[in-house]
Order: sequence, then structure tokens, then C-alpha cells
Amino acid sequence: MTQQITGSCLCGAVRFEVNGPVRDVVLCHCAMCRKTHGHIGAYTNAPIASLHLTEARGLKWYSSSSFARRGFCGECGASLFWERPVGESISIAAGALESPTGLATTLQIFVDSAGDYYSIDPRTPQRKG
Repeated sequence: MTQQITGSCLCGAVRFEVNGPVRDVVLCHCAMCRKTHGHIGAYTNAPIASLHLTEARGLKWYSSSSFARRGFCGECGASLFWERPVGESISIAAGALESPTGLATTLQIFVDSAGDYYSIDPRTPQRKG
């Protein structure tokens, strides 16, 4: 879906807009996303070239694995981005977006890593890995 969306962290030290295509939301049940978010990760995705930071004073990056890094606000701690350094797209935490987004949750991934304290919604398509 091509649109303009805006978003921010909780305190406003990171603000952004996306002008271009954005993917519907994917829920990630992997242990790293659950630890980062305190629950499952919910991400949309867009081309890096369509992301414009309008406020970046709080943006920090953490290399969470050998293949990706996570962007967060160093002031309020909000988790905002997931990115492969060699990729051309960036995943954006859906909870950081201003409503209305027009997005829908269309897929769940790493369901085999889901926490034992919640149930996976069987109505949304799933992938084990």
C-alpha cells in the first residue's frame, strides 16, 4: 500500500514519516522480538529511501545479531526499527505509527518460538520460522 504515514517514539525524540509503499503488519514471536518489545513484535516494512527522520536526536542502534540491528530511542527506550544493514528496506514497529494506518495484520512468523503465556491467533496465517 502506498501512502504517507508518520510515527514517533513515546517522548518524541525520534519522529519519522514514510512516503511510499508500506507492507501490512507481520507479527514476530521470536525470542529476540519478545525481549525487545516485552511481547511479540509487530512490524510493517518500507523501502529505506521512503523513510525520512524528522527528529533523530534520540535514535540509537543496537546490533542484535550478525544479520540485523534494531533502532530505538535512547531517551524513552521505545523500540522503533529492525534493519538488515545490507538491505534496501526497513521494518518499522507498527505501534510507533500514528493512526489511522490503514494496515492489517496478515502474517505471524516464528510461531514455534512463541511464549508460553499467550495463545497464537489461529485466524492469522502462520510460519514456524
